[in-house]
Amino acid sequence: MENTDNFESHFSSRIDLDELNAAVTEIKSELQKIIVGQEEMLELLIVAILSDGHVLIEGVPGVAKTLTAKLIAKSIDADFSRIQFTPDLMPSDILGTSIFNPKDQAFEFKKGPVFSNIILIDEINRAPAKTQAALFEVMEEYQITMDGIRYDMKKPFLVFATQNPIEQEGTYALPEAQLDRFLFKINVPYPNLEEELRIIENQHHRKEKPLLAAVKPVLSSEKIIEYQKLVKSIVIENHLLKYIAEIIINTRNNANLYLGASPRASLAIMTASKALAAMNGRDFVTPDVIKKVAPSVLKHRIILTPEKEMEGLTPEKIIGQILEIIDIPR
Repeated sequence: MENTDNFESHFSSRIDLDELNAAVTEIKSELQKIIVGQEEMLELLIVAILSDGHVLIEGVPGVAKTLTAKLIAKSIDADFSRIQFTPDLMPSDILGTSIFNPKDQAFEFKKGPVFSNIILIDEINRAPAKTQAALFEVMEEYQITMDGIRYDMKKPFLVFATQNPIEQEGTYALPEAQLDRFLFKINVPYPNLEEELRIIENQHHRKEKPLLAAVKPVLSSEKIIEYQKLVKSIVIENHLLKYIAEIIINTRNNANLYLGASPRASLAIMTASKALAAMNGRDFVTPDVIKKVAPSVLKHRIILTPEKEMEGLTPEKIIGQILEIIDIPR
């Protein structure tokens, strides 16, 4: 009898996702005018936007990490800032600084480029620790504190950061506390033969036309905020919440791992699962959605033991093993 009541309750509170699905389809269509392949990256970036989460994009030079982030920003009618991280970049170059105004005989705060809706941080690991640390507060609390005064960010506030996994000379590895603030880490692979050919052909036929001009805004800031609220109302059953918790607990008790995932990872999987379910036209979360988002949520949050790393194991392999051994709720 209880199950029937639950079913009727869920059925009577169905959520209209048609407008959200149409917007997602249109964004993908705009981006695919330029981006060839990379379907998983595009899907996860849209999931992150709907989840109100930040993304770390990792890949070798030339695989369209920065371009994709710029195109995502172009498809949204919102403020956009790009910050190129370099070894000499200071926290004030990002956050802003107080400047003395002789006319008023007082200091006034000049806002930095972080005061925007969508922030693209190119090569985030090029800047030293003190500059990276300047992002801690703003990425987690959507505010900065300068001279004892709090400045709130405008919503939506999304950080897309890129880094190159190969060239490590002159870079500063992101600390775990910073990595944990990213909803996803997306690894961008090389295109296959067919995709490589399409990239060459598209460039040949485009001739002098600028890339960004081909993409038009699809969503406003107000619509994104509305969709983010809608995603929060997606239904997730208690047994699926327990399934997420079991995945996270396993990372902490896993003999292959030196560091497991934090409670922030549990919340990230739940939120991202709701967003992906909504994108699939469902107002409820299913186990397959959880399994799909979990690797991108977890792989930058766990650290292998040195022995397992030397054996050639990777975070992706460990996460795959964890997802295999935990019983899927029915």
